[in-house]
Amino acid sequence: MKKIFLFVLAIGLLSSCEKFLDTESFDKKNTGNFPVTIADANSMLTGIYTSLNTAMSNPQHSHFYMAELASDDRFGGGGENDRDMQGLDHLMNTQPDRFLSFWSARYQGIFRANMAIESIDNVSGWTDDAQKQQLLGEVYFLRALYYLELSQLFGEVPLLTSTLVTNVPKSPADETYAVIAEDLKTAIEIMPSSPYTSVASGHATKWAAQALMARVFLFYTGYYNKTELPLMSGGAVTKAQVVQWLEDCIKDSGHDLVSDFRNLWPYSNRFTKADYPYAQENNLEYAGDGNKEIVFAIKFGTLADWGDTYKLGYTNQMNLHSGLRSNNGQAGTFPFGQGWGAGPVNSNLWNAWQQAEPTDIRRTGSIINVETDLDSYIYGADNQMEETGFWQKKYIAITAYDGGTLIPSYAILADAAQADYQLAHTQDLILIRFADVLLMHAELTETNTNLNRVRARVNLPSIPYSLGALKRERRWELAFEGLRYFDLMRWHDAADALAQQEGVAIKNKGIDTQMRAFGGGYRSRFEATGGFWPVPLSQIALSDGVLTQNKGWGESTHEFPGW
Repeated sequence: MKKIFLFVLAIGLLSSCEKFLDTESFDKKNTGNFPVTIADANSMLTGIYTSLNTAMSNPQHSHFYMAELASDDRFGGGGENDRDMQGLDHLMNTQPDRFLSFWSARYQGIFRANMAIESIDNVSGWTDDAQKQQLLGEVYFLRALYYLELSQLFGEVPLLTSTLVTNVPKSPADETYAVIAEDLKTAIEIMPSSPYTSVASGHATKWAAQALMARVFLFYTGYYNKTELPLMSGGAVTKAQVVQWLEDCIKDSGHDLVSDFRNLWPYSNRFTKADYPYAQENNLEYAGDGNKEIVFAIKFGTLADWGDTYKLGYTNQMNLHSGLRSNNGQAGTFPFGQGWGAGPVNSNLWNAWQQAEPTDIRRTGSIINVETDLDSYIYGADNQMEETGFWQKKYIAITAYDGGTLIPSYAILADAAQADYQLAHTQDLILIRFADVLLMHAELTETNTNLNRVRARVNLPSIPYSLGALKRERRWELAFEGLRYFDLMRWHDAADALAQQEGVAIKNKGIDTQMRAFGGGYRSRFEATGGFWPVPLSQIALSDGVLTQNKGWGESTHEFPGW
């Protein structure tokens, strides 16, 4: 058996690899007797999906969390000792293995996907070929998603497409994106063209693969200044092909915009609405998880516990981290509940939005203004840092009343979630939304039809297409959904946009001050790193130096010193 370094240790499946492969076991699953049935194949697929939740069990080291706090629309926040949050905002490191849990979860998922691709032909008993192709398409979709997130977070990463894992260096970005594109092209071609409703919620579809291909194409061609997306088998994915796939998704998927943008977010749920004037006055009704606008999302459940398994990954920890710090998050801030105070909204976003689109309901549908929206609010609660008086309301703890008693989440009533403010959050984390599909199509075709379709939902007038208009529309529509940072990177707007955070009025522990630069400033940190983050130091050590650190990292001046 070949010597295995970092990936064996990272993915957790390989600690018993020698015994797993080198002994015959007829009472345990091994490559000789697994997978052979449809149930085996579904179990294998579930294991690949589990990586999505595993990463979110430690969210402050995840792709989504980084993209939010590192963007220009949010600050780090948290308490005075929450350097991980604040370090993300300032593009600075806080610990040697800052993103190890995410790195491990994603390579765990990739290894499992590789195993599934290699062994799927051992399975018999398929109802029909479409059943097998749907499952295999999901595997390819997930491997592509995992490599995209790794590539957006770290830049160049080791590329592994088989279970024969060896100690390999980083691959050039062109090679990794060629595999991503090939996987998505395969998924698009083999998955059934069935309405999304025929596939279980939370599972990838042909339509999700088409949408993800567009996201990959836009990021790769934009950031790396390319015109096409390479394919591992040769040739390339062209803009025209991506447009055609998006048009297929728009026309045939069954996905659509929900009628009211505010119904996408659980503050409009029926249990909270009864005591929330904003939801009552606007006649809101939560569309719920798995609604027609959600193209792909991470699902969560109610099985989290504090035992040995520590299954926080089954709950949406973004909602906890984005909740209001202790002394807030109670009746005075209803329906916005308690958490760790991560990601205060940059007041520049509120002001720019108000100036550009003063009647846009998405602004108050996406952002809490503590001065006007809450009965009471305590500045500096629990030593809150980088506070602006604005909080996002898409992914935040949403409380409700049960017989007159305030409970930490509506999901306790809606989903029988646990009555624990840290474990009660079941809301989907949406990774791809149909509005994004429409806006990507508008950007690729440089036309205004789908741009204005998104605007029409919120009663905004039609406008001509321009790249500037498209950029603004993406900022408003998709705020706080983990996309802004990568949009800035691919448009080459990041250095300028991030630098504008300096000097913004904030409060640290209730005391007025201004956001300031660390490590030479936002612009210099972005230019030094290209927007990418450090490879976990333990992985470099385990590779005996085969892996190398990314530029802009590894020196004391790259470490966030704290306020």
